[in-house]
Amino acid sequence: MSYKVVFLGEGRVGKTSLIYRFTKNIFNEKQPQTVGANSFLHKIKLCGSVSTLDIWDTAGQERHVALGPIYYRDAQGAILVYDICDIDSFIKVKKWVRELHEMVGKSIVIVICGNKIDRERERVVDLGEAEAYAASVGATHFTTSAKSGRNVQEVFATLTREMRIRSSPMSHKSGEEQGLRVGDRKVEEDSSCSC
Repeated sequence: MSYKVVFLGEGRVGKTSLIYRFTKNIFNEKQPQTVGANSFLHKIKLCGSVSTLDIWDTAGQERHVALGPIYYRDAQGAILVYDICDIDSFIKVKKWVRELHEMVGKSIVIVICGNKIDRERERVVDLGEAEAYAASVGATHFTTSAKSGRNVQEVFATLTREMRIRSSPMSHKSGEEQGLRVGDRKVEEDSSCSC
């Protein structure tokens, strides 16, 4: 199966860095800002089955915001990113959620990422508030670090699993603990595979 996934969030929150950490396992301290949108194809093996993610990296700058609806039309999943050190970037996530629900519908799978947890001491976005907001809109919340790689694989695994479940009403839990393979590396799951 192939799934279209859009990344949304303000400029400089780390969207592109998260994608590069996931697809290439690299991090560039001086990652240039995205202009317009870029698309990345990446395969993820989860519960013994391979899915192709068509990942759309959108620019966060205001002048490109109007193009957003074009990029996320027909998307099955969205990863909304904010910087834990920037309250405005978290507030804007709420705007993206509303826009996604209006344009794509509430069936889209949303994961919200509080990025840059390698700068935890500078945090200004309350974790409890962010988690409560995510739950209120039916999204999953993760804290991530593109720099260290923390939780990046888990974000994509969770998103892929949920997109599979929503696209296949006959899905059921396997009840068996399995590993998942992301790119060329194996990531062990603690919970049961529910693909």
